[in-house]
Amino acid sequence: MSPRSARLARLSRSVTFSACHRLHSKSLSDEENLKLFGKCNNPNGHGHNYKVVVTVRGEIDPVSGMVMNLTDLKEYMQEAIMEPLDHKNLDKDVPYFSEVVSTTENVAVFIWDSLQK
Repeated sequence: MSPRSARLARLSRSVTFSACHRLHSKSLSDEENLKLFGKCNNPNGHGHNYKVVVTVRGEIDPVSGMVMNLTDLKEYMQEAIMEPLDHKNLDKDVPYFSEVVSTTENVAVFIWDSLQK
């Protein structure tokens, strides 16, 4: 197939998981953490329901008709997202967050890095 006739597509799959955490930076005092993170700095933590959408873009394989096998993507997401994060205390159960504040942005970075592997 020539490059001009290559067909591109995007394929997305979503998962939801629940986890708890406490937003707290070791670089800040207790007072600064409370001012910055407010109720999210609760010493006992608080929980969220997260929704993650993973989108893969690529050429549609002319033989299989797929960009990627959805079963494979589901397995990758299970391993990279659900197993390490679902129903966990991010700060205590996920080693990555022992030194990184468990903000939504950093959760996204963790997921991206995990999926890259």
